[in-house]
Amino acid sequence: MSKLTPRDYTTLLTFRTALRRFERWSEEQARQVGLTPAQHQLLLAITGHPDEREPTIGDIADHLAVRHHSVVGLVDRAVEAGLVERVRDEYDSRVVRLAVTPLGEQRLEALSELHLAELGRLAPILDHLTASLPVSDTAGT
Repeated sequence: MSKLTPRDYTTLLTFRTALRRFERWSEEQARQVGLTPAQHQLLLAITGHPDEREPTIGDIADHLAVRHHSVVGLVDRAVEAGLVERVRDEYDSRVVRLAVTPLGEQRLEALSELHLAELGRLAPILDHLTASLPVSDTAGT
Protein backbone atom coordinates (compact mmCIF):
# COMPACT_ATOMS: atom_id res chain seq x y z
CA MET A 1 0.00 0.00 0.00
CA SER A 2 1.25 3.48 -0.80
CA LYS A 3 1.82 6.08 1.87
CA LEU A 4 -1.35 7.84 2.99
CA THR A 5 -1.57 11.53 2.23
CA PRO A 6 -3.03 14.34 4.33
CA ARG A 7 -5.88 14.43 1.80
CA ASP A 8 -6.63 10.76 2.53
CA TYR A 9 -6.98 11.53 6.23
CA THR A 10 -9.14 14.57 5.49
CA THR A 11 -11.39 12.44 3.27
CA LEU A 12 -11.77 9.83 6.01
CA LEU A 13 -12.51 12.50 8.61
CA THR A 14 -15.07 14.19 6.39
CA PHE A 15 -16.79 10.87 5.69
CA ARG A 16 -16.89 9.82 9.35
CA THR A 17 -18.17 13.27 10.34
CA ALA A 18 -20.95 13.02 7.74
CA LEU A 19 -21.89 9.55 9.02
CA ARG A 20 -22.03 10.74 12.62
CA ARG A 21 -24.11 13.78 11.70
CA PHE A 22 -26.52 11.62 9.72
CA GLU A 23 -26.79 9.20 12.63
CA ARG A 24 -27.51 12.00 15.12
CA TRP A 25 -30.01 13.58 12.74
CA SER A 26 -31.69 10.19 12.28
CA GLU A 27 -31.91 9.62 16.03
CA GLU A 28 -33.57 13.01 16.50
CA GLN A 29 -36.07 12.31 13.72
CA ALA A 30 -37.00 9.02 15.40
CA ARG A 31 -37.56 10.76 18.73
CA GLN A 32 -39.79 13.35 17.07
CA VAL A 33 -42.21 10.63 15.93
CA GLY A 34 -42.18 8.92 19.33
CA LEU A 35 -39.65 6.17 18.65
CA THR A 36 -36.29 5.40 20.14
CA PRO A 37 -33.48 5.12 17.60
CA ALA A 38 -33.33 1.36 18.31
CA GLN A 39 -37.07 1.02 17.62
CA HIS A 40 -36.60 2.83 14.32
CA GLN A 41 -33.80 0.44 13.36
CA LEU A 42 -35.94 -2.53 14.40
CA LEU A 43 -38.92 -1.39 12.31
CA LEU A 44 -36.66 -0.80 9.32
CA ALA A 45 -34.98 -4.20 9.73
CA ILE A 46 -38.35 -5.96 9.83
CA THR A 47 -39.88 -4.05 6.94
CA GLY A 48 -36.76 -4.06 4.79
CA HIS A 49 -36.00 -7.75 5.37
CA PRO A 50 -35.31 -9.14 1.88
CA ASP A 51 -37.02 -12.52 2.36
CA GLU A 52 -40.73 -12.75 1.49
CA ARG A 53 -41.33 -14.26 4.93
CA GLU A 54 -41.21 -12.07 8.00
CA PRO A 55 -37.84 -12.09 9.77
CA THR A 56 -37.00 -14.02 12.92
CA ILE A 57 -35.19 -12.65 15.95
CA GLY A 58 -31.99 -14.16 14.53
CA ASP A 59 -32.51 -12.38 11.21
CA ILE A 60 -32.94 -9.08 13.01
CA ALA A 61 -29.85 -9.69 15.14
CA ASP A 62 -27.89 -10.15 11.91
CA HIS A 63 -29.32 -6.98 10.33
CA LEU A 64 -28.60 -4.90 13.43
CA ALA A 65 -25.25 -6.60 14.16
CA VAL A 66 -26.21 -7.25 17.79
CA ARG A 67 -26.66 -10.32 19.94
CA HIS A 68 -29.83 -12.40 19.88
CA HIS A 69 -30.73 -11.61 23.49
CA SER A 70 -30.43 -7.86 22.84
CA VAL A 71 -33.02 -8.15 20.07
CA VAL A 72 -35.37 -10.12 22.34
CA GLY A 73 -35.46 -7.22 24.79
CA LEU A 74 -35.90 -4.68 22.02
CA VAL A 75 -38.75 -6.70 20.50
CA ASP A 76 -40.40 -7.12 23.92
CA ARG A 77 -40.47 -3.35 24.35
CA ALA A 78 -41.67 -2.76 20.77
CA VAL A 79 -44.50 -5.28 21.26
CA GLU A 80 -45.45 -3.49 24.46
CA ALA A 81 -45.49 -0.17 22.59
CA GLY A 82 -47.77 -1.61 19.89
CA LEU A 83 -45.17 -1.30 17.12
CA VAL A 84 -44.40 -4.96 16.45
CA GLU A 85 -46.11 -8.30 16.85
CA ARG A 86 -44.83 -11.84 17.06
CA VAL A 87 -46.35 -14.22 14.52
CA ARG A 88 -46.00 -18.01 14.35
CA ASP A 89 -44.57 -19.30 11.09
CA GLU A 90 -47.34 -20.80 8.97
CA TYR A 91 -45.23 -23.86 8.07
CA ASP A 92 -43.36 -24.44 11.33
CA SER A 93 -45.12 -23.35 14.51
CA ARG A 94 -41.84 -23.54 16.43
CA VAL A 95 -40.56 -20.52 14.47
CA VAL A 96 -41.61 -17.05 15.59
CA ARG A 97 -41.51 -14.26 13.05
CA LEU A 98 -41.84 -10.51 13.51
CA ALA A 99 -44.31 -8.19 11.81
CA VAL A 100 -44.78 -4.45 12.02
CA THR A 101 -48.19 -3.26 13.25
CA PRO A 102 -50.15 -0.47 11.50
CA LEU A 103 -48.85 1.98 14.13
CA GLY A 104 -45.28 0.88 13.45
CA GLU A 105 -45.84 1.15 9.70
CA GLN A 106 -47.18 4.67 10.06
CA ARG A 107 -44.18 5.87 12.06
CA LEU A 108 -41.66 4.08 9.85
CA GLU A 109 -43.17 5.49 6.66
CA ALA A 110 -42.91 9.06 7.97
CA LEU A 111 -39.28 8.51 8.97
CA SER A 112 -38.35 6.72 5.76
CA GLU A 113 -39.59 9.56 3.58
CA LEU A 114 -37.41 11.99 5.56
CA HIS A 115 -34.41 9.67 5.43
CA LEU A 116 -34.63 9.08 1.70
CA ALA A 117 -34.78 12.83 1.11
CA GLU A 118 -31.76 13.36 3.38
CA LEU A 119 -29.80 10.59 1.62
CA GLY A 120 -30.62 12.25 -1.69
CA ARG A 121 -29.18 15.48 -0.32
CA LEU A 122 -26.05 13.70 0.93
CA ALA A 123 -25.44 11.56 -2.18
CA PRO A 124 -23.50 14.20 -4.15
CA ILE A 125 -21.30 14.89 -1.12
CA LEU A 126 -20.54 11.18 -0.67
CA ASP A 127 -19.96 10.75 -4.40
CA HIS A 128 -17.45 13.61 -4.33
CA LEU A 129 -15.66 12.14 -1.30
CA THR A 130 -15.37 8.67 -2.76
CA ALA A 131 -14.67 9.56 -6.40
CA SER A 132 -10.91 9.52 -6.06
CA LEU A 133 -10.60 6.55 -3.71
CA PRO A 134 -8.87 3.40 -4.93
CA VAL A 135 -11.00 0.27 -5.23
CA SER A 136 -9.78 -2.59 -3.06
CA ASP A 137 -10.85 -6.22 -3.00
CA THR A 138 -9.52 -6.58 0.55
CA ALA A 139 -11.63 -3.88 2.22
CA GLY A 140 -13.49 -5.20 5.24
CA THR A 141 -11.47 -8.41 5.56
